[in-house]
Parts: sequence; structure tokens; C-alpha cells
Amino acid sequence: MAVSTMDSESARTPQPQAALTKGGRSMLPAGVLSARLGHHGKHYVCGSIAAFTNIVVTFPIQKVLFRQQLHGVLATEAVRQLQRDGLRNLYRGLLPPLLQKSTTVAIMFGLYEDFSIVLLDRAAGSGIPELVTRSFAAALAGTAEAILMPFERVQTLLQDHRHHGRFNNTAHTFRTLLSEYGVRECYRGLVPILLRNGPSNVLFFGLRGPIKEQLPEASSRAGHLVNDFVCGGLLGAALGIMFYPLNVVKSRAQSQVGGAFQPCREVLLTVWRERGGSVAMLFRGAHLNYHRSLLSWGIINATYELLLKIM
Repeated sequence: MAVSTMDSESARTPQPQAALTKGGRSMLPAGVLSARLGHHGKHYVCGSIAAFTNIVVTFPIQKVLFRQQLHGVLATEAVRQLQRDGLRNLYRGLLPPLLQKSTTVAIMFGLYEDFSIVLLDRAAGSGIPELVTRSFAAALAGTAEAILMPFERVQTLLQDHRHHGRFNNTAHTFRTLLSEYGVRECYRGLVPILLRNGPSNVLFFGLRGPIKEQLPEASSRAGHLVNDFVCGGLLGAALGIMFYPLNVVKSRAQSQVGGAFQPCREVLLTVWRERGGSVAMLFRGAHLNYHRSLLSWGIINATYELLLKIM
């Protein structure tokens, strides 16, 4: 029976009882983790742990990329800026993306599964293609992630060296924004995030199954791990390039504190003019983003699928 292109990878991998048996005996008590987390709760837990692992590994690369997006400098100059900031500041701003990403990726995978089940049940017998239903579920999950964008906002301010003297840490930044500017300031840059999250989720969940099916068939757990890494990495890298201008707009908008909220289009045109009207300059840092996304989403997808098998 053909598998829908929007099905999660877990549908194509061995179930825990089959994957974690050795010599006819289970390596884990049958159903202990699944019973505690519930059938769908494990998707949230696996997504969160996968994102946590990724952030700790790739955070220094993200800081270099952020400097390129914000200032339009070469990677070597961005690295020199970080060297001048010192080792003490290398992981400055880690907590917001750690909290934000571990939560949003949990939401991304968990809500996608939950929305898919609800919508497929509602659409049963209506003639609506499953692909359309699952695409809508993916878009809803991506939109829900935007609720936690204040963490991205704080991360931007802590990574921008121009604000090092004003904001001390995550808690201090939140307090300052809320007390001096209000909740609305925490959601500066919301539009590019919404434009990025929904479509990228639809493409990610829609294509990772077909891409994995094109890879050499894996016969071992290590083989599945490699395939999941390659599949997630290729998708993440491609989507990172596709939506890169939106991330540039988001970084520019969120680096501002106070003042008028500028429309997304206006911010994009400002950056474009500042960089000499060059599309190549608008994509400055995209090559590093490609490699970072390749590594990040490879880690996330492989870790997520591995944890699903273990649970």
C-alpha cells in the first residue's frame, strides 16, 4: 500500500517493539515510555530533545550567520567580531534559542501529528485529498510556533554587539522590553516569521518522506540514522536558502528597540538599498546558512526519528 507523501517518518520505521528487541527479548520494558507519555506526547518530547541537541552544537555558527545577516559582512569579518567579543560572550544569548527552539520544534512535530489526526478525522469521507489535509496541519503547526517568537526577539538583541552594554541577559532583556515598551515590542518582526514558518513546515513535512524513499534502503539502525540525517539536512538547507531574505528582514526588524513598526516590505527595501541594490548582497551569509541548516536539520531529524524508535 502506498504511503502518503505527508506521513511522518515514524510511519516508515520499525515500531519500538520490533526495533528494540534482541534475541527475542525487549531491551526496554514494553510500552513503559509510550504509556507514560501517551501515543502523541512522545512527538513533543522527541522534538524538544532533538532541538536542544542541535542548538548546543550549532550556536557559534548561528552567531556568525546572525552578524552577516545584520551587517552584510563577510564570514571572516563576522568571526573577527566574535573574537574581539571574547570567549566569554561566545555563548551569550544561548538561553533564548535553547528555550525557544526546544519548544517550537516540539510544537512543530507534536502539533503536526495532533492536527493531522483531528483534520483527517474531520475530512474522512469528504473527498479532500490527504495531502491537502496534512499540508494544512503543517501550516497550522508552523503558525502556532510564532507564539514563542519573543525568545527569538531577545536572542537577536543579545547577539547584536550594539546592545551589549544595554542588555545583560535573557531575564533582564525581557524585563526591559516589557517595562519600557510593553508586550507588543516583544513581537516586533512577527510578519516575516509567519511568512516563513507556515510554508516551510508544509514543504518540510511534505517532502521528507519522498526524499528518504530516494535514498539507498537502510538495513540497520545506523543506516536509518544516516538516511534521516541526509533527508533532514537536505531539506533544511534548501528551505534555509529559499526563506533566507525573510530571515534577513526579521533580523533587521528585531535589532531595533522602540520606534515605529515598519512593514516587512519596507524593511526589505531598506536593506536592499543599503546593500547597493544587489541581490547577491541580500543573500550575504546564505552559504553559511546553507551549511548550518544542513547540519542543524540533519541533527534534528535524525535525533527525532531515533528517539521515536527508542520510545
